[in-house]
Amino acid sequence: MLCVVIFLVFIVQNIFPGLTDGLALDSRFVSEPWLLITSMFIHGSSLHLLGNLFALGLFGILLEQEIGTRRFLIIYFVAGIIAGLIGSFFYPSLIGASGSIFGAMGTLAVMKPKMTVWTYGVPMPMVVAAAFWLLLDIGGVFYPTNVANIAHIAGLAFGVLVGLLIRKPEPKKPKRTRLLDDGDFNRWEDRWFGI
Repeated sequence: MLCVVIFLVFIVQNIFPGLTDGLALDSRFVSEPWLLITSMFIHGSSLHLLGNLFALGLFGILLEQEIGTRRFLIIYFVAGIIAGLIGSFFYPSLIGASGSIFGAMGTLAVMKPKMTVWTYGVPMPMVVAAAFWLLLDIGGVFYPTNVANIAHIAGLAFGVLVGLLIRKPEPKKPKRTRLLDDGDFNRWEDRWFGI
């Protein structure tokens, strides 16, 4: 449902171009706190939108199936708000759902670390993929582009923290002991005693 809303907002943005600046997260959020939410629904380009919709569709659905809609939405919005707040100290303006999506990815990486996902055409465990995206964003902090890398890192960190708080510990598997049968004993005896 979030993907549909974000897509519809993008259509409205293109009909009313001034809407993007009006809903972006910038220094106005102190007096207009709703910008912390509205900025999550607007995107700067079709490519920005498609990338976020793909990631949200993939990781959002997987996480929602794991923890339920209500908890997923809480994580999504809180991650987005935290990413926006932290990012606002480093960037003049923020738009997009990336901070929220990174929150979902961080939670999923903790809850399903061995789940295989494709990253840039390479299958890897979810925890490795999250570490890969984290390294890309750390690199982006030192070699800036038009991406709010610090907001991504903040969203991912929040997601990891939430994942650690809500995941259920895996039950320990009992060690399987194999009983020796007469054939095993005879083979051992033949090997060591040459009988």
